[in-house]
Amino acid sequence: MTIVAILLAAGESTRMGRLKQLLPWGGTTLIAWQVSQLRQAGAGAVIVVLGHEAEQVRPDVPGEARVVINEAYEQGRATSLRCGAEATPDDTEAILILSVDQPRPSWLSRLLIERWRREQPLIVSPRFARRYGHPILIDGSLLGELRQVEDETLGLRAVIDRHVSQAQSLPVANDSVDVDLNTPADYEAALAAFERGDWSAGVKTSST
Repeated sequence: MTIVAILLAAGESTRMGRLKQLLPWGGTTLIAWQVSQLRQAGAGAVIVVLGHEAEQVRPDVPGEARVVINEAYEQGRATSLRCGAEATPDDTEAILILSVDQPRPSWLSRLLIERWRREQPLIVSPRFARRYGHPILIDGSLLGELRQVEDETLGLRAVIDRHVSQAQSLPVANDSVDVDLNTPADYEAALAAFERGDWSAGVKTSST
């Protein structure tokens, strides 16, 4: 089954104060680490969508990933998702969607893929103790809808809402991996947990 991962990495990193894509992580940069994790999870191809400071970020994208440039990145996240979806082959069977500032380990993406392969839902997302999270796996039959998302109509959320009756959530005990790296404090806390080994599969945090 052909699986493509779309890694959204076009943002301006305003609150972080430096490029999130190039933050140190796992002995490399965040963007390089995440491409590697998506490939290890089972993605046959990774499409990286760049925008802001694309030429500065591009050298850190591993060679096995395909880079596409979203010239309209300032218009919203949906433009990057459309850009990635347009670059995704028509015969793709499932699409993993993830933002670079929401780093996730390979074992989490692999669990989503395994659920999709076993039960064939149109959408699979992780469910943490606090909320539903990312990455989100979308069946390839919805690729056309991904190519038409608009921020004005809720973007990816609108696709999920249209097919909620055919969506599944996967309970995840380890809340440590449910991070959004928006500020330096977010990054420092997440990196400390990662380096302590809190991101390992099967580890439960005190909040679960």
